[in-house]
Amino acid sequence: MIKITNIGNLLKKIYRIYSSDLLGSLQERGFIDLRVSFLEILMYICENDAPSIKEVGRACGLKKQTMTSHLNELEKRGYIERRTNDRDRRELQVHLTGYGEKFKVALLEVVTELEGQYLNTLGNVELDRITHTLENFHNKIQKDDDGQTILI
Repeated sequence: MIKITNIGNLLKKIYRIYSSDLLGSLQERGFIDLRVSFLEILMYICENDAPSIKEVGRACGLKKQTMTSHLNELEKRGYIERRTNDRDRRELQVHLTGYGEKFKVALLEVVTELEGQYLNTLGNVELDRITHTLENFHNKIQKDDDGQTILI
């Protein structure tokens, strides 16, 4: 148990450092109204064309109430808009606005810069090894639809 706790703590610390660097660089580019909690949502929306609200929530592991609150804030700040799906009128999709598209360009620039910094520090082989190990670990620990952990 101590090893798993240590891994969790290290991952949390790494995530906080990365998120802080990412947010700071985006703020330097003028996106001063963001919080770390919005970044994962925006990153998913930027990587996926017009995802449904349900898809975003599932991918980010957020409860419906939290997801709605974050989307409301991002819409109010001009990053996204929700539109009805043309194929299924009951479903809402999340789209980037013009401002959101500008954010997407800045996000790509910042992520590329940060990746370069990490590559300079760790090297390609080490970064690939860490990625492979974490992907393997993640694939063996999953959650079912009820939120119960499944060890595969």
